[in-house]
Amino acid sequence: MKVFESDCAFDYPWEEVSTANWRKYCPWNDKSTHVIAVDTLSRNVDSQTGILRTERLITCRQSAPKWVSAILGGECTSHVLETSYVDPHSKKVTMCSTNLSWSKVLSVRETVTYQPLKSAPDSKTEFTQDAKITALCGGWQKIRNAIEDFSLERFGQNARKGREGFESVLETSRKVFGEEREQQRREKQFA
Repeated sequence: MKVFESDCAFDYPWEEVSTANWRKYCPWNDKSTHVIAVDTLSRNVDSQTGILRTERLITCRQSAPKWVSAILGGECTSHVLETSYVDPHSKKVTMCSTNLSWSKVLSVRETVTYQPLKSAPDSKTEFTQDAKITALCGGWQKIRNAIEDFSLERFGQNARKGREGFESVLETSRKVFGEEREQQRREKQFA
């Protein structure tokens, strides 16, 4: 098993980050062109806790070296199940993702959290990410290690692109919704 870990702080309050999270794979994110569909499977709010639970199916177009494609079945499309929990009381978003494609050969389990940064809770959001990558295929340890090493490297590359893309989503969201609030303010002023 290989483990990927990453963290950073976004210069946006939790309310903006948790809202923009739903637009993470939209056209505002030019770094997520590999995501070709996001389908919401279920969404509900727990009446006791107020936690919003959402399940989404994310469909991606993947490119992999021929040797990896041969082992994993040659598919260029993959599916990921994402389950997210938004707790408005503790101001925490937790997202758990697992691969559905190639799951008998490779297990990728990712957990991401967004919560206010303790040192600047009103203006910054802490982001943490970890992924556990395990090759499940039988055979030689060398093959499993090669698959895990390749997957870990690719995961890290995609994670960096994902953060960059999410920054652009946050920036665009702030601009667009700021303009919308200004327009509404003007309309009320002249009404």
